Amino acid sequence: MALAELQALERDYAIPTYARNPVEFVRGSGCTLWDADGNEYLDFLAGISVLNVGHCHPRIVEVVREQVARLTHVTNLYYTEPAMRLSARLSESSLGGKVFLCNSGAEANEAAIKLVRRARPRGDIVVLQDGFHGRTYGALSATPQESKQAPFAPLVPGFVVVPKDPAALDAAVDERTAAVLIEPIQGETGIHILSEELLAAARDACDRTGAALVFDEIQTGMGRTGTLWAYEQTGVVPDALTSAKALGGGLPIGALVTGTRLADVLRPGDHGSTFAGGPLISSAALAALEICADAELLARVRVLGERFAAGLAALPYATAVRGRGLMLAIDLAPGVSAPDVARRALLEQRLVVNATGPGTIRFEPPLVVSEAEVDGALARLQKLCP
Repeated sequence: MALAELQALERDYAIPTYARNPVEFVRGSGCTLWDADGNEYLDFLAGISVLNVGHCHPRIVEVVREQVARLTHVTNLYYTEPAMRLSARLSESSLGGKVFLCNSGAEANEAAIKLVRRARPRGDIVVLQDGFHGRTYGALSATPQESKQAPFAPLVPGFVVVPKDPAALDAAVDERTAAVLIEPIQGETGIHILSEELLAAARDACDRTGAALVFDEIQTGMGRTGTLWAYEQTGVVPDALTSAKALGGGLPIGALVTGTRLADVLRPGDHGSTFAGGPLISSAALAALEICADAELLARVRVLGERFAAGLAALPYATAVRGRGLMLAIDLAPGVSAPDVARRALLEQRLVVNATGPGTIRFEPPLVVSEAEVDGALARLQKLCP
């Protein structure tokens, strides 16, 4: 089907919530995508940090084929081995508590909100300026961005927004606070690393008041920053974390993982989901976890991240480089439009990147990216000089 026909179908039948680029991708492998005309693209977005294992990783394909031929769904009224093994693996790889499986990052954050409110009924939840936690009502209420919230007011009450300042955060947390919910690296607003002082202040404030510290690792987890979970590089251990995006190896899944203190807060009937943790998706997630937890892969993420960051800093239109591992962003020189650069990268250089705002470009390639592909991306970006 021609692109014009797809655009006509979208115009007539799809609710217009996306500003799509004029490309139809039909095949992928590793860090490479192909469009309907056979053109080859270098993917440095990975579906917004979803394809950490790369497109169509052979192990993911094998596991999905085997499982879909055996069993796809039975509901959580019954046991399946993949869901129980995945819960165990997630717990053992992180906080050592228990796991609620769901279908997306927003759902994982919704589960976290219910968890902390169950632990401290009617408690407030402290969130940071510029944070992003999802688009469902609880997650949206935790996302203090006027453009996203205003059209859908009134929102869920009980969220307290504070600046990214340790003293302000500490002052906002008291015995009425149920939780502090933060991303260790804020992704959707342009890859902003929270300072060690801010994270330590959040931990100290929660310890002082009995509130829960929850890390949203939906974008930072699964090896993206060079360790399986970003918190491992901070010296701060949260009471719970949320995961999604890359967890399914390209398939939709999310998870709330608790530490031991919050492991038994939610009770039978408190929460649920029809599709959550199905055997097909859980099997894929188990394989993705195994791939992303590999020590050699994680070491390469750190090395290639440094190489890529150095190359980005040399771009004549880049004024700043931020990030960790293979979660990076550049700010552009005044007068240079990030949406225009991203569009030119796609259409002229066949490089897939993302503008997170008018002056910032985000890069999140698959973690299986090679040194040659990093250098190739940099060469294509050099050709975009205004």
